[in-house]
Amino acid sequence: MAGLIGKKVGMTSVFGAEGESIPCTVIEAGPCVVTQVKTEEKDGYSALQLAFEDKKEKRTSKPLLGHFKKAKTAPKRQIVEFTGFAENYGLGDSVSVDLFQDDTWLDISGISKGKGFQGVVKRHGFSGVGDETHGQADQVRAPGSVGGSSDPSRVFKGMRMAGRTGGKKVKILNLRVIKVMPDKNLLLVKGSVPGNKGSYLIIEK
Repeated sequence: MAGLIGKKVGMTSVFGAEGESIPCTVIEAGPCVVTQVKTEEKDGYSALQLAFEDKKEKRTSKPLLGHFKKAKTAPKRQIVEFTGFAENYGLGDSVSVDLFQDDTWLDISGISKGKGFQGVVKRHGFSGVGDETHGQADQVRAPGSVGGSSDPSRVFKGMRMAGRTGGKKVKILNLRVIKVMPDKNLLLVKGSVPGNKGSYLIIEK
């Protein structure tokens, strides 16, 4: 789908037409530069490769420096391919937040906040195994039994246990666009999106 690369700025709230408070995420969406145009004849499929946010030359590899030089743009931090653009873009063209309109729907993906090593109550929503009033006090947030002793005599693959939580790619579907601000390259969407402030997002129509 057609889209843009963006960066999470933070959250705020706006008032709707009927005076209700709407929680919103503020996203800096683009402008993105077209760094490669893929075609059916040459690559077997049609797509645009977009790049976002400038990067220092000394932190960029030589192959990538040559790649960006072809597009006549400075080195960029993020590169993502998108399909389904209605307009024809060329190398070095800019794609801005004008791509989106108010009151439309978007899918937004990003890397969720990392929570580190967490127990089953936080990681999987377990309720714990009992009360502290009946002789046990240190097993309230424990996972309970993870498998039978004599049969099956093992722990099944995929058993929900404690472990690292978050830090994974998450996609939120059907987020409503509250407002597009082209002069500031900002996008307001209803609700929350994955990641910390300053984390990169992939925004798709």
